Amino acid sequence: MLKNILIIDDSASMRQMTGIALKGAGYNVIEAVDGEDALGKLDGRKIHLIISDVNMPNMDGITFAREAKKRLAYKFTPIIMLTTESQDSKKQEGRMVGAKAWIVKPFQPAQMLAAVSKLILP
Repeated sequence: MLKNILIIDDSASMRQMTGIALKGAGYNVIEAVDGEDALGKLDGRKIHLIISDVNMPNMDGITFAREAKKRLAYKFTPIIMLTTESQDSKKQEGRMVGAKAWIVKPFQPAQMLAAVSKLILP
C-alpha cells in the first residue's frame, strides 16, 4: 500500500518539485495550497506524513500544525516543515506545535527523502 504524504505550499513549483521527488520514491502525494486548504484534506483518510511550508496566505504552517494536532485522527501524524525560515525561534515554535523535522529551502531532494524515510515506518 502506498503511503500518503500531504504537501502544503503556496508555491506551485515547490509543490511540484517536492511531489516529483516523493512520487519517484514511491509515495502517494496529496497537495494543498495553504493551511486552510490542507485542513480540508484531513477528511479521515490515512495521512502518513505532512510536509508544510511555514509562510503561506490564509493559514500559515505553524497554525496549520497546531490545528491538525487537535484532530484525533492526525494527532500523531509526523510533520516536516520545509521553509525558507531558519531562525531558531521559528524552529522552536515549530517543535512546540509538533514538527518533527525542519528543512530549509533551497533543499536537496535526497535530504528531504532521508527525513521522510526516518518518519514513515515501512
